[in-house]
Amino acid sequence: MLRKFFKREKGITGLETAIILIAFVVVAAVFAYTALSAGLFSTQKAQEAVYSGLQEARSTLELRGGVVAKAAVTGSSGTIKQISFVVSNVLGGEALDFNPPTLSSANTGLADSSSTNVVVINYQDEDQTADNLYWTINKLGNADLDNLLETNERFEIVIGSATAGSAGGNLINALTPDLTVKKTFNLEILTPVGAILTIERTTPPWIDTVMNLR
Repeated sequence: MLRKFFKREKGITGLETAIILIAFVVVAAVFAYTALSAGLFSTQKAQEAVYSGLQEARSTLELRGGVVAKAAVTGSSGTIKQISFVVSNVLGGEALDFNPPTLSSANTGLADSSSTNVVVINYQDEDQTADNLYWTINKLGNADLDNLLETNERFEIVIGSATAGSAGGNLINALTPDLTVKKTFNLEILTPVGAILTIERTTPPWIDTVMNLR
C-alpha cells in the first residue's frame, strides 16, 4: 500500500506544477494586456494632444503691419476715436469667422447686447476696461466675399466709426475718460479657438489726424 501511495505522489506533483505554470501564464497574459492597453491609451492621448496643439496654433491670429489711429481732436490734448490694424492666420491655418458685431442702436461704441459675433475685441488701460467693442472689417488683397479669414487672406479690423455720430459709435462713445496723449493701452482679440492676440501701444505726446502707433 505504501509503495502504491508513493508512486501516485509523482503524478500529483506533476499536476500541481502544471496548474502553477498555467496560473503564471494567465497572470502574465493579464499583465501584458493591461500594459499594452495602457500604452495604446497613452499613445492615443498623446496624438490627441498633438492634434489639439496643432489646431490651436493654426487658429491663431498674427498682426500684419502697424496699428493706425485716427484723431477726434488733434494736439497736445488730443483724443483718438478710431483704431485699425491688419490680421491674418499664422501658418496659413484654420478659417476664422469674422462676422462683425451688430450695430448698437445707442451708438455706444460697443457691440449690441444681441450681437452674435464670435470674435470679441476688448480694450484696457490704466483707467478702465471696455468689453466687446464695435468693429468692422475691410477685406484686403485676394480675400473673397465671405467673412471667413482663410489662408493667405488679410482683414483690416476697424474699431469704431471714423465719423462722429454715425451708426455704432466709436472710441469716444465707448471710453470714459477718452484715449488721449501719453497713454498705454491694450487691445485683446479673442477668437473661438487659438491664442489671444494682444496689442499694446502707447499714444504719443501730440495727437495727429492719422498716426501709426509704435
